[in-house]
Amino acid sequence: MRIDIITVVPELLESPFSHSIMKRARDKGLLEVHVHHLRQWAVNEYGQVDDYQYGGGAGMVMMCEPLANAIETLSKDRQYDEVIFMTPDGERFNQSIANQLSLKENLIIICGHYKGIDERIREHFVTREISIGDFVLSGGELAAAIVVDAIGRLLPGVLNDETSALMDSFQDNILAPPVYTRPADFRGWKVPDILLSGDPKKVEDWRYEQSIQRTKIRRPDLLDKH
Repeated sequence: MRIDIITVVPELLESPFSHSIMKRARDKGLLEVHVHHLRQWAVNEYGQVDDYQYGGGAGMVMMCEPLANAIETLSKDRQYDEVIFMTPDGERFNQSIANQLSLKENLIIICGHYKGIDERIREHFVTREISIGDFVLSGGELAAAIVVDAIGRLLPGVLNDETSALMDSFQDNILAPPVYTRPADFRGWKVPDILLSGDPKKVEDWRYEQSIQRTKIRRPDLLDKH
């Protein structure tokens, strides 16, 4: 999979993809992440990529020309399955969307900044708009990093044990069960006996029951979809 990210602050994206699971995915050649500084398509020698709003109002707007040129330049080399714009008014990102996007081959992600991007880019280039929650960030870079991480870990071969992702919260619209590791007795706090039983079927049933109970308490809204 290849993901191209267009941003005015590429420095914000240096660390998220250089460590841990994302680094492993890139080192294995399973995931390519290319960060593009929008100012290389600036409209003048001063690096301008934004301008004042028509109609007045506070906040600058990212201009059509740099974004259109960036998308069209990238699209000369490959066909993109989605051109995604990270925006607070997009569809709420969830595990189902991560699963869908992990099956794609090429994605562009546009990181908004300032007051946002010119609406004409959304109308003529963007195919999907995604939000990570009902709040506003300074820009779309951190949100893009979250989306890439959620997608990247699902790619076959990225995780050492591919069944691990299937046990994550939200995969079946229920939360993950509690987990334990050694020692079995810490300060008198003991691991449930069933996990020490050596019976895989009983362990599986216990985990499912715990997932349902945890979901009822913490996210009962998910059970309507389960």
